[in-house]
Amino acid sequence: MEKRIYLCLAHMSGKEQAFIQEAFDTNWVVPLGPNVNGFEEDLKRFVGQQKEVVALSSGTAAIHLALIACGVQAGDEVICQSFTFCASANPVSYLGATPVFIDSEPDSWNMDPALLEQAILDRKDKTGRYPKAIIPVALYGMPYRIEEIMAVAERYGIPVIEDAAEGMGSRWKEQVLGTFGEYGVLSFNGNKMITTSGGGALICKDTESKQRIMWLATQAREAYPYYQHEAIGYNYRLSNICAGIGRGQMTILDEHIAHHKHIAQLYRDAFAGIDGITYHDAPSVDFDANFWLSTILIDENVRIKDENLAYAEAIQGAVGGAAGVVHTSDRIHTDCEPNGNVEALRIQLDKAGIESRPLWKPMHLQPVFKNCPAYTNGTAEAMFRKGLCLPSGPMVTDEDVAYIVQQINNAIL
Repeated sequence: MEKRIYLCLAHMSGKEQAFIQEAFDTNWVVPLGPNVNGFEEDLKRFVGQQKEVVALSSGTAAIHLALIACGVQAGDEVICQSFTFCASANPVSYLGATPVFIDSEPDSWNMDPALLEQAILDRKDKTGRYPKAIIPVALYGMPYRIEEIMAVAERYGIPVIEDAAEGMGSRWKEQVLGTFGEYGVLSFNGNKMITTSGGGALICKDTESKQRIMWLATQAREAYPYYQHEAIGYNYRLSNICAGIGRGQMTILDEHIAHHKHIAQLYRDAFAGIDGITYHDAPSVDFDANFWLSTILIDENVRIKDENLAYAEAIQGAVGGAAGVVHTSDRIHTDCEPNGNVEALRIQLDKAGIESRPLWKPMHLQPVFKNCPAYTNGTAEAMFRKGLCLPSGPMVTDEDVAYIVQQINNAIL
């Protein structure tokens, strides 16, 4: 196959260029202007629930500002999902606070509500204080158990910052993710459901919250005719040019979501007939996922035919990822890598012109966070060892999916 099939390539609507050209024609090329305002209004209409939205330079910036708005300071602790990308936890460290990692429940692969409550009580017992915020993540677009998480959060008076960076358009019982908690985070990176080339947004509960976030995102400049600053601010607003791309992208967001779901159905049907491959699907109709990336689990008994199999088997035999019990910063970290047949399959797909990727390595196993408290049940490590992400974006065709499934089927002994 001549072309390479990527996980999630950006797809343009054809309308982006008109908004960009308008920005150049009117000389609005700075982090404010009609496109920024229009993009925020488009997002506000999409998320609903009478929320306000601030367009920002990245989803990471959105998490950072949400943490500040929630009062997180140096020495505090913040509950973070372990099974995800580092962008959820990094802003906690920016503030001198400590991430406390929570493992996943096995159905959605997202934050385990029971383990969350156990961790909150244990942190209160150990530190005398409750964590200052909770950040659940919509992993690969799959909704988290937000009703249970919100119930725990409300019980202890802890604000929830929803990281829906991978879950734009995903819904829990028909309500858009990012609209349940104190704040909701969106990402428009190049590989997300829509893109602004780079950018993000923060969903705020009301106008007052939005105004505070905008103030923080524009260097915390006070309302004086000269420049006066009484707090530390940040240069986090989205440019008018990038917002123009976002306005064009919003015209095809619903199409993108529908396409990702269509690709998911193709995979779902195909893998139902392949022993040893399990497609990660929504646990129930309450979980209306956007299926940003489709993911599979490969049984450890599956054998992959590949000239790199010896290498892959060496990996499988040399490292482990055994489930752990609740533990804190005194734990001993063991190495954990994808098992040998996962790596062998990834290599074979790569040779066939197909991009695939192991699932996120849990944050509690990342060297940079080795001293952070973690509460684990083995779910994230098990999924990391067995899982693979497959091409799912708007540029992936039905024929591509058939080819990908064929290559996987052919690779199994």
